[in-house]
Amino acid sequence: MARASRQAVTIRHVAAEAGVSLQTVSRVMNNEPNVRDAVRERVNEAVAKLGYVPSLAARRLSGSRSYLILALNDRDRTIEGWRLGQGNDWVDQMLYGGMLKSAEHGYRMIFELIDSHAAHVEREVSAALAALRPDGVILTPPHSDNPVIVALLEARGMPFARIGSYESGAGVAIRMDDAAAGRAATEHLLALGHRRIGFIAGPAEYTLSTERAEGYRQALLGAGIALDPALEEIGDFTFDSGVRAAEALLAQAERPTAILASSDQMALAAAQVARARGLALPEGLAVVSFDDTPVVRFSMPPLTAITQPIAAMASTAADLLIRSAGGDVIEAGPYILPFALAVRGSTQGNDH
Repeated sequence: MARASRQAVTIRHVAAEAGVSLQTVSRVMNNEPNVRDAVRERVNEAVAKLGYVPSLAARRLSGSRSYLILALNDRDRTIEGWRLGQGNDWVDQMLYGGMLKSAEHGYRMIFELIDSHAAHVEREVSAALAALRPDGVILTPPHSDNPVIVALLEARGMPFARIGSYESGAGVAIRMDDAAAGRAATEHLLALGHRRIGFIAGPAEYTLSTERAEGYRQALLGAGIALDPALEEIGDFTFDSGVRAAEALLAQAERPTAILASSDQMALAAAQVARARGLALPEGLAVVSFDDTPVVRFSMPPLTAITQPIAAMASTAADLLIRSAGGDVIEAGPYILPFALAVRGSTQGNDH
């Protein structure tokens, strides 16, 4: 084996050293059954002697698993966020949670962008599945509730997790309690004495948008405040849509004294519109956001925000899918992860 020491050690070197087939080495590396103890010991000794580190291709030789998790994210919104460079790290947090958890199990997570609205979405997803043969798929909003994608994965018997989904059916739903988060953010503003609170919702295709709006309304009704449709605007999570919504809210004769926005970008837009109108935060207008990405922590003043457990949701999704691929029985869920309210200068006057 002198030659192996001068180049990268491969599974073929291990097989030759142990006197077994490539498939047997793969089965040992994957801790699969039906390998005699003596053979398993011989392979492990060869691995230790040669310092072999199994490649993904070698681990897939047995054919039982691919050791890949496929994560699908919305193409248009992701590319737009990258292009504008506005500091939205939703994707970063999702990758952080999913990739680290995958690595713990010896897996790799592959990230693909799919256009949820395209007529050929089924073809795009099918092509990704055929090319990668993943052991499971992570869907992020709005893919999580896309009936075409969900039906395709279900028909193929592909295990999948749906982040931010409230729909019943196949796959494992993982989310935070968006209604409770919307309620907590609104109650924070009510506790500060605000009674006329504007709300900028996200697009209706995201079920979580509806849930957050419901939480906002529940908090107002719980405080004995009648709902006013004029205080609710709809955006699409982008900065520009937040500008349009905030301008509509702040142009009212009896304008809101606080605004709760369903994304950081829309909250930052509300803050900008307020400043343009001579309203300082929080004295002239209090602002609360959702997501809590880094950009809101470094704004002036830092924005109070609902911290969404993005990394934890992706980590949970990867863990459940990998355990399922290993033969574990996974409960259907839904899995509800906790959120937090980070109180900062946009509501309290200083960063707590």
